[in-house]
Amino acid sequence: MTWLSTILLALMLSVTFQGAHCDLQVSPPGPTLVNAQVGRNVTLAVSFSGASDPVVRWFMGNLPVVTWTIGSSTPPDIPNVHNEVLKIEPDGSLVFVNVQLDYSNNYTMEITKSGLGTASASFILKVYESIQNVTLSTQPDYATEGVDKFTLQYSTLQGEAEQWMWFFSGVEIKTNSHYSVEQKSLVINRPKRNDTGRYTLFLANPFSDVTTHKNVTVLYGPDEPILEASPAQSFYVSGDSLSLSCQAEGFPQPSAEWVFGGQTLSDSHKGVLNLTNVQPSQGGVYTCKLLNEKSGARRQRNMTVYIYEKPLGNPLCSVHSVNNNDLQYHCHWSGGAPKAQLSFPALSNSSSGAGHLSLTVTASDDLNGKTVTCIADHPLQQNKCNITARTPVEFLPSVRTTVDLEGKVVVTIQCISEASPKAVVTWSRGSEVVTNGTKYQISADTTQLRIRDYNISSFLLKNYTCTCRNPLGSQRRDTLLQGPTISDSSLFSNQDGTVITLTWEVPPTSVVTGFDIQMKGPDLLSDNHNGSQTKGGSNEYRSIQRKPGSARSADVSVLDPKSIYRFRVIPRAGMTEGEPSETHRIGPGEGLSGPAIAGIAAGIPCSLLFLLLLIGLIYFCVYYFKKKSRQTRYPVSRAVEKAVVTQPDITPHKLLTGGLKSPPDYNILHHAPSERSVALPTFVPPPPVRFATTV
Repeated sequence: MTWLSTILLALMLSVTFQGAHCDLQVSPPGPTLVNAQVGRNVTLAVSFSGASDPVVRWFMGNLPVVTWTIGSSTPPDIPNVHNEVLKIEPDGSLVFVNVQLDYSNNYTMEITKSGLGTASASFILKVYESIQNVTLSTQPDYATEGVDKFTLQYSTLQGEAEQWMWFFSGVEIKTNSHYSVEQKSLVINRPKRNDTGRYTLFLANPFSDVTTHKNVTVLYGPDEPILEASPAQSFYVSGDSLSLSCQAEGFPQPSAEWVFGGQTLSDSHKGVLNLTNVQPSQGGVYTCKLLNEKSGARRQRNMTVYIYEKPLGNPLCSVHSVNNNDLQYHCHWSGGAPKAQLSFPALSNSSSGAGHLSLTVTASDDLNGKTVTCIADHPLQQNKCNITARTPVEFLPSVRTTVDLEGKVVVTIQCISEASPKAVVTWSRGSEVVTNGTKYQISADTTQLRIRDYNISSFLLKNYTCTCRNPLGSQRRDTLLQGPTISDSSLFSNQDGTVITLTWEVPPTSVVTGFDIQMKGPDLLSDNHNGSQTKGGSNEYRSIQRKPGSARSADVSVLDPKSIYRFRVIPRAGMTEGEPSETHRIGPGEGLSGPAIAGIAAGIPCSLLFLLLLIGLIYFCVYYFKKKSRQTRYPVSRAVEKAVVTQPDITPHKLLTGGLKSPPDYNILHHAPSERSVALPTFVPPPPVRFATTV
């Protein structure tokens, strides 16, 4: 029932107010919105009807500021604070004298009469100053491209604007996604570089208007840098000159600097870096760093400069042994920038190396004698080198003998076999492997075996074997050491017979440390070749010179050409002497000995007898053949004829020769003309004779 009572009460009040309004009315004769200028007088005029001498009250907002009964002689009730400004007219209108800004407010006039109710009217008073000294400012100070927002705001020294408008390049700005037009400002959302320009603000109120401008520059950049090298080339050669430039759009113009190897290069100017007589060490990554000094924005970009240099000389190829089983091919080309790319196409299509390449393959017969090429590829030059792996070839060991400081005989056997890779030599004595020790020493490259001992008999007639081996094969040779021996010797004399030269040879495996040159005959006319005076009898050999084991000749001078000398060479191995060489004689002839004369005397009669028998035999043979040629011949049937052609050196048939032997070959006597006093006739065989036998 509560809501029903509420409705009835509202209806009753409505009827009551309608009746009162009809009796008491207030109406403003002019506009209820009143604009006033500071320092001027303004009136809020009203008119009322329906009652006389009503009570008038004026409210400024909700605060009563004037109370008065119209027609009363009693002054109106006005607070002291407003006493100088507010006045009331006899008709109840409110007058403002020298109005100020703080009187801008909402005003309500209310009249009351007992028994008639209340009536009211409302006004809005706006007090304005003239707009002066408008200032535009920005927040932040600079507009930067891409920031969240940029704000243009204004302030005035006096006066408030009732109307404001913003313009950009003469076009009014409306609120949208890019611009926000507010009461005191213009907000540019995410400004761009094309927002740079002149902005205009128009302010107005009922008593004044002002137009002001602001130039706005949007800072932007640096944009993506543009890097260029001049002259433009994919690479440069050591000694060339070039320049690098770095440019980028931005406002203000960004500053540029070049950084290389972590260090800033101070010789760049306005983004241009000049490089002269470049070297490979200057090749690499150059970084251009850009800075917008106002916005603080930074950007950088890299540029790689390639500076090449030819490798030194030519590539070198080699092949080595790995565990004496595999072959390791090497290719090396030093220097250069970048390093040359190396490959062995014949061995592998996938393996390569920069500057150096090692490739290990299994040794096989196919690689023996095969030339393998290393292809060397460099941007400035292409080159190659070849290497051929070969099995060890046949060789002959060499033997050299010396005496060390301790007096030991040192026999050096050397075995070198041409091979690629280099052959490794192993040594053995009979079935025993030779290793380094006190007696045996093997050189670092294994090609030499040194045998050291005081007694040369400990290694004479011993069979030493050297085996030269690489992954492709091996060669083996035996060396049987012999004692000191002379294999051949000769003597040569000058035309006067005063100087002779002895030469000799020794077997390849003979152990010889020196030679004694011995002479038999009278003393030399002066000191001998080595400065030692020769002494001794002329009928015995004595040593006149001593030569080292490497010597193969000796000169003996100041001989007496009228004397007879005999020379020989004695080989030595330490304190051991070998058999002397053959004896060589020089000097005038010695005549024939007694046995030689007896032999010649006995040989002359025998020679004469032999010549007579030979002449008789020749005569008999000639006579016999002439006689046979004159015998009667009978015809013989060709059907049964057998003909035989004989040569003088063929023995005739017994029936025809009567058992005689064929004549000897007398030409054989011409082989020794020095033993005959007269020349013998040359035997001329008769022409061939045909013999026939009738059956």
